[in-house]
Amino acid sequence: MSNRILRVALITFLCLTIAPPAPAAAPAKRQITEKDLFDFVWIGSPQVSPNGSQVVYARVTVDEKKTGYETALWIVPTDGKEAPRQLTNGPHDGSPRWSPDGKAIVFTRAAEKDGKKRPPQLCLLSMAGGDAFIFTDLPKGAADPKWSPDGKSIVFTDSSNAKDLAKQARKKKQEEEAKKSSLTKSSPAPEKDKKAEGAEEEHESDVHVITRAVYRNNEEGYLDPKRPEHLWVVSVPRSADEKVEPRQLTSGRFDEGDAFWSKDGAQLYFTSWHVDEPYYELPKTELYVVPATGGAARLLTTIPMGAHGMALSPDGKSAAFIAQTNEPINSYTESDLWTIALTPNAKPFNLTSGFDYGVGDSVFGDNSAPRAFGGNVLVWSPDGKSILDICNKEGRTQLASFDSANGAVTNLTHGNQAVMGFSASADAKKIVCLVSTPTRINDLFALDLPNGAPRQLTHANDKLFSQLDLTEPEEIWYETFDGKRIQAWVQRPPGFSPTKKYPLILDIHGGPHAAYGYIFEHEFQWMAAKGYVVLYPNPRGSTGYGQAFGNIIQYKYPGDDFKDLMAGVDEVIRRGGIDDKKLGVTGGSGGGLLTDWVVGHTDRFAAAVAQRDIASWADWWYTADFTLFQPHWFKTPPFLDEEGDYKARSPINYINNVKTPLMLVLGENDTRTPPGAGGEQMFRALKFRKIPTVMVKFPRETHELSRSGEPWHRVERLEHIVGWFDHWLNGVAKPEYEVAPKEEISAKPRPSGENKP
Repeated sequence: MSNRILRVALITFLCLTIAPPAPAAAPAKRQITEKDLFDFVWIGSPQVSPNGSQVVYARVTVDEKKTGYETALWIVPTDGKEAPRQLTNGPHDGSPRWSPDGKAIVFTRAAEKDGKKRPPQLCLLSMAGGDAFIFTDLPKGAADPKWSPDGKSIVFTDSSNAKDLAKQARKKKQEEEAKKSSLTKSSPAPEKDKKAEGAEEEHESDVHVITRAVYRNNEEGYLDPKRPEHLWVVSVPRSADEKVEPRQLTSGRFDEGDAFWSKDGAQLYFTSWHVDEPYYELPKTELYVVPATGGAARLLTTIPMGAHGMALSPDGKSAAFIAQTNEPINSYTESDLWTIALTPNAKPFNLTSGFDYGVGDSVFGDNSAPRAFGGNVLVWSPDGKSILDICNKEGRTQLASFDSANGAVTNLTHGNQAVMGFSASADAKKIVCLVSTPTRINDLFALDLPNGAPRQLTHANDKLFSQLDLTEPEEIWYETFDGKRIQAWVQRPPGFSPTKKYPLILDIHGGPHAAYGYIFEHEFQWMAAKGYVVLYPNPRGSTGYGQAFGNIIQYKYPGDDFKDLMAGVDEVIRRGGIDDKKLGVTGGSGGGLLTDWVVGHTDRFAAAVAQRDIASWADWWYTADFTLFQPHWFKTPPFLDEEGDYKARSPINYINNVKTPLMLVLGENDTRTPPGAGGEQMFRALKFRKIPTVMVKFPRETHELSRSGEPWHRVERLEHIVGWFDHWLNGVAKPEYEVAPKEEISAKPRPSGENKP
């Protein structure tokens, strides 16, 4: 055989006997970590263009230093055929609103100067091209912009007062004079008579003189009654070179908001409540109307409830809104959908009195957009026969259509999910929903009415989540002590085996009138990834199960809800796979209160973490930011409590029963549940009793630590919670939680007579 024939034969043999290379195996998925939060992408404020072809939204990411968040506007076609693209550079853009003709977008931009973030101003972006430009410059910024029907004006809110405006005017004058002086160096600037010019800077005191019982807000700090929110109107500039001056439309010492234009654009409606200390009264809402060109505002009617979300009907004759009835005084009252004629002394009509679930209500998670989330606006159908809003039922939040005559409800979305936000085209035929699930943080979906299937528009976290081994929770129902059925979810570790025994963490939601459900929870996914089974139930008092179920805890909180929680733990243990000697419990806010209550009423848990808790109801009554005497929760203020109800329902009253190692997670700027009324008390008492305890305090953080706190702090919070459970449930060494290293304590010489084993 020739060499050539031999070579051919050999090649043929090799081709026949050597198998082709196997396709590359898909990379193994990894467990989610606490630090994956740094790479999360959130979506907020979705707004559909008038013609329904595009949706603009705020895209939120963690900043480079991981101490804050950046927001920019992005846009995506609603046909789903193109990927999203960036519209603005940020880093602090939000509240986008389309012009009526769809040719421009107004939004708010908080610029930075000398390294400091300035108040947000109105910014305009032409869809024909060009850079966005800021066109307002008010001392306290601008918020909640809304276009006039003809697209020539915008109404917004601002809290700048006359003193602020005068100070700004003086500063601008000084800057102009300095600029002129620098241009004419040959002639020295004239000596100023500071008193005559009024240019001498006044000392701005940082002392707070408090005259009102409610004087601070958890997210805003100290409230400033000298700077109420008022309505302003500004003409829309045609270019960046055109200078426009906003004009103040309303004045006085009361806040105004929820503004909406009349159909012809000649008038503006808005809400207010002219009561100086409204927290002593049941909520009411005054509906006013004012000429868009200026003039005196006129009171149309008073709504005997706290109304919000006003939306004009297509015929311009009425408005829809969300409100809760005031009477009877309940601990929990469902939100209803109402309409009211825009005529003097009109009475509101409740469309959903027969609908036993909260309209506008939703389940909650720990990963809504931490900035620029925006709010939902009620959507009328063009014929005025229906109104769209979300509603919460049994752990799911869906978009629904309500008949504007009788309130009959039709769900427009379905499935195990939470519709967190929505927007509609001008003809209400194109809807875009912001959807979250237990394995999706948030994405936009388009829906063509009346019968279109949802179409996914964004894949905000697909790249990251394709690497992660995330699991769906199991929904369970169980019967509690009095026969009521309780809904809960069980998040198990990836690769869970029922033949093994796992530690369990009971996670209790706050509120108490809130609800867990089908929504992304980073905390639960990470706990499961660390090998824990997580139980998160909706005990009595939770929303989404009807008025009676929500209100049953009135004057009994905490109490029977504790029994619901323990029945849930029993049920999960009964189902198998749980080490009942390794049980942990945690919760925040109302869940922190219940965590304190749990460890004071049972020793079954090996460790507990109470977050942003309440230990003493009386101390909370005196120090919290939003409440004084709450007839909804207690029958009297504490100084008139002859029955001892405040003491009986306060966890600190049972501190002598506590044997469970307890961690307290607190925000130093939390005025919703001030540390002094909660964790600090539990910590000091347990230290005195020599029960293992540690207090973890987060500087600069408010009650929103877990949801919108600084990214690094949110990560460290998770690390401390799981670290505490790792230590007490799994025996992991955590020297940072010890008063002193154990080896130093054991090496210390003991007094005579104490050296016996």
